[in-house]
Amino acid sequence: MLAQEALVFGRLHHVAYRCRDAQRTVDFYTKVVGLKYVAGLMPPENTRLSWPLNEPGKPPRKVLGEEADSIHIFFALGDGSYLAFFDVASSPEEKEDPATPWWVKHIAFETESMEQLVAAKARLEAHGVQVLGPKDHDFCQSIYFMDPDGHRLEITVRTEEPDTWRELAADAPGELAKWNDLKRRKYGYQPAPAAKIAAMPADSTVVPA
Repeated sequence: MLAQEALVFGRLHHVAYRCRDAQRTVDFYTKVVGLKYVAGLMPPENTRLSWPLNEPGKPPRKVLGEEADSIHIFFALGDGSYLAFFDVASSPEEKEDPATPWWVKHIAFETESMEQLVAAKARLEAHGVQVLGPKDHDFCQSIYFMDPDGHRLEITVRTEEPDTWRELAADAPGELAKWNDLKRRKYGYQPAPAAKIAAMPADSTVVPA
């Protein structure tokens, strides 16, 4: 049974985004948000990062990234996980995805009480950050804001009842079936055939290890 097996994802270690200016990002997340900056990992100049590729039945290989200048910065969160960013000065600036609504991509951080949520909103606004909310989602209340690179951030406080997630889990298969039906009816959705999922772009450089 899956419940008795070890989870593939035990807990979040870190999530990483791109930033345009590591110093600006450190200033925002330390001075405005109040996180602790705990690591800055900078490879030598013009490094080609590499990742081992060890596939069954094949000799060991590695995947090479393009030559780049970068720094990987980390901020500590209260549960022992981290929020991280890459500043890649050698690459063109990241462009917004015009096909995705602005409210879709975000990361949510949990706080312990409504009082702390309201205090976080006041702190952000005191630093000139525009904040949306609090918004009531029934099982949580949330505020929303952007960082200097346009990454959408959410701070949320749990408001669920003891049986909320049990009820949501029971309803989840039916809700997904309704969604698939809507996509078929309105947008011509057809399930994609099963295929091997690559770990890197098709044009990546692969060399012997």
